[in-house]
Amino acid sequence: MTLPDIDVAIFGAGLAGRLCALQLARAGRTVALIERDGPDGRGAAAHIAAAMLAPLAESAISERSVVEMGMASVPLWRALIDTLPTPVFFQQDGTLVVWHAGDRNEATMFASRVRAVAPADAVQAQLRAVDGDTIAELEPALAGRFRQGLFIGGEGQLDNRMVLDALRVALEAEGVHCVWHAGEVDVSSLPGLGLEAGLVLDCRGLGARRDWPALRGLRGEVVRIHAPGVRLHRPVRMLHPRYPIYIAPKPGDVYVIGATELESDDMSPMSVRSALELLSAAHSLHPAFGEARILELNVQCRPTLPHNLPEIIAEHVQDVPVMRVNGLYRHGFMIAPAVTQAACTVAQAWLDDGAGALPAVRASARWPEMYGGTAFDSQLENA
Repeated sequence: MTLPDIDVAIFGAGLAGRLCALQLARAGRTVALIERDGPDGRGAAAHIAAAMLAPLAESAISERSVVEMGMASVPLWRALIDTLPTPVFFQQDGTLVVWHAGDRNEATMFASRVRAVAPADAVQAQLRAVDGDTIAELEPALAGRFRQGLFIGGEGQLDNRMVLDALRVALEAEGVHCVWHAGEVDVSSLPGLGLEAGLVLDCRGLGARRDWPALRGLRGEVVRIHAPGVRLHRPVRMLHPRYPIYIAPKPGDVYVIGATELESDDMSPMSVRSALELLSAAHSLHPAFGEARILELNVQCRPTLPHNLPEIIAEHVQDVPVMRVNGLYRHGFMIAPAVTQAACTVAQAWLDDGAGALPAVRASARWPEMYGGTAFDSQLENA
């Protein structure tokens, strides 16, 4: 059966695909969301993510634009969660950064990098040095374990799986036509699915590599444990020259510990070395982690472009307007609202006014470098 008047067909129901589908549906567009796997999102990188909203903490290893996208996304998350039909764990109690005495040089480098990359007003307002007494006040479980630390106010986190499920429920409520277990799809798949669309929005992550050869997989390894004897209240990052980790507490005394980062698209199970590094580092943060129970040892490959920045590409494929949103790297939850909002702005302009409107959209955008460069110009201005 052909479904008439579909404005946008979205490939990929990971985090970006679900956010785009919801935004466009709420803007009055008819939307089909097509996913190769099931509705639980297990095939997406978002399913194992720690879902931390920590742009200043990430500025130590990120570009300024990523920090700005992260800062813009925190209030977008807060506003979106208030509209979702099922509860989502959301916390905005800051990030605590600690280190053992022998690793103080790592702290100096971390703080210097944050100050060099993040906006100066945000650094002044959010970043402060803390002593052992303040660490104990912030996290009583760490009392007496660290003499110095950094506290970054205003940062937050979500429960990733609650978000994916709440978005699914919201999409159903908005009338989005969801196609699950569709297998590998591309533009040529639409007729076989009984769909005709004015625009295709490709949010397939690494699944889009055949159409976007510059994509590569960056392997991340994450441990999920149950540790009722620890009682951390906010994400904690521990600096180390070889094994820096984050520990993100979730509801029910669950903790997500990550993340090794390997230049590989290998999806085989976690190595013994990686598991030992992550768990040993967590144990050095607090010995009670030694009595925790391992729930999951997770591996996923994050879709990454050569510059480690997100991009939005627009082109025509088989005479069909196609947008591709990809390259969120390790920052998926942190920047997804800002990136997908930008993508939906482009999609709306293309649907309303045609390809000729897109260069002006890019020119007025906050991060115009996100928009596909010469490919964007040559494909669209001459269309």
